[in-house]
Amino acid sequence: MNGYAEDKDAYLKRMRRIEGQVRGIAKMIDDDKYCIDVLTQVSAATKALEAVALGLLDEHLRHCVAQAAAEGGSLADQKVAEASAAIARLVKS
Repeated sequence: MNGYAEDKDAYLKRMRRIEGQVRGIAKMIDDDKYCIDVLTQVSAATKALEAVALGLLDEHLRHCVAQAAAEGGSLADQKVAEASAAIARLVKS
């Protein structure tokens, strides 16, 4: 079971909202809206995606990594490495 299983519906709702934001941005471009207004909406969508990513990372750390650490062994090392790689990707974006 994934760490976010209990909050799956909330994550899906947030992703549908972000999807709507992105469609709105595409419409703004299609309608030749002012570039700063488009950039403002791109920034808002980016922040919304970052919030989802941070939430999923938190769930991963609290559930998957913590459980693997409690069990120990190579799986624990693997889960920590996965989390570190995910954090690195988020920091670079």
